[in-house]
Amino acid sequence: MAAFALGAEQEEWCGRLRALARERLRPLAEKGEPGRVNRPLLAELGELGLLERVFGSGALELCLLRESLAYGCTEAETALALQGLGAHPVLRSGSAAQRERWLPGVRAGRQVAAFALSEPGAGSDAAALALAAEADGPGGWRLTGAKCWISNAPEADFYTVFARTGEAPGAKGITAFLVPADRPGLTGEALEMLSPHPIGSLAFDGVPVGPEDVLGAPGQGFRVAMETLNLFRPSVGAFAVGMARAALDATVAHTAGRTAFGGVLADLQAVAHRVAEMATRTEAARLLVYAAAGAYDDGAPDVPGRAAMAKLLATETAQYVVDHAVQLHGAAALRRGHLLEHLYREVRAPRIYEGASEVQRTIIAKELYRGVAAR
Repeated sequence: MAAFALGAEQEEWCGRLRALARERLRPLAEKGEPGRVNRPLLAELGELGLLERVFGSGALELCLLRESLAYGCTEAETALALQGLGAHPVLRSGSAAQRERWLPGVRAGRQVAAFALSEPGAGSDAAALALAAEADGPGGWRLTGAKCWISNAPEADFYTVFARTGEAPGAKGITAFLVPADRPGLTGEALEMLSPHPIGSLAFDGVPVGPEDVLGAPGQGFRVAMETLNLFRPSVGAFAVGMARAALDATVAHTAGRTAFGGVLADLQAVAHRVAEMATRTEAARLLVYAAAGAYDDGAPDVPGRAAMAKLLATETAQYVVDHAVQLHGAAALRRGHLLEHLYREVRAPRIYEGASEVQRTIIAKELYRGVAAR
């Protein structure tokens, strides 16, 4: 498939997803409590088979899934994406026993997963994390320290946790662990954030883990994290594109019908040109996201750079589009419960999580100069 065009079946599937988001998922999202895990919503995602698609699809299908759900129900999109982010390391790097124990429940929406990488002193600089995994008996460790800004914490049923085991300095001394939420010494608290999805902090007070809890191999945890992020970064861009398209469509409808100064807003060149710019940027971001996802599915060597470009452009574009949509709607868009008021709160976080925009620019530059060095 060409990167710039979707087939008829894909377009039809995306349309069905938007309808499901509007008709089946939005009502459940509205019944949920902001900042809390919405388990009925997760169960419905499982019942519809959408969580299964997260684990059985390629990057492009994941992007189409996230974009389509985001258009109609951002809460459903985020719930689905967090399940994938938290459990993907188990799928790719977990043992047979770990996969058998946890993945069926995640796919069904019965068990909640979380990806615990960020710390109070190590957000964008993930290789600087300080959660200590101290040797404890033959092959075991005890985790001591803290994690912060962890989506689905403290309500998740298990966490993919990255800790410093010290085999080597920096990124080479990190190990990934699967840590059930009921392990002794593990506590957490919810954090009140601008966006409404659940997020919290975790405290590790000598939490015991053993060889059976390792994801991958000791000292290879940073690779586990980056493999996950390389897949999910383009799909964060897809989430952003879904929000941008929703804001754009609302703005086109509003400016075509709202009377002002003897005509409709769309008759004003300043308004029409701004909407045209919103549409152009959204389409450019969409195409870059699809191209990055296609590169991932093809096993291309330049995935890190492409994924970073996709996330950077799409999230910055969504911020631009939603902001201008609010401006063109006026005071009505600031009212609690308006689509754009909701999107305005949702759109800010993706420019920070899974690597802030500045980190994406650093990745892109490193990939460019790595090519120069190789030549």
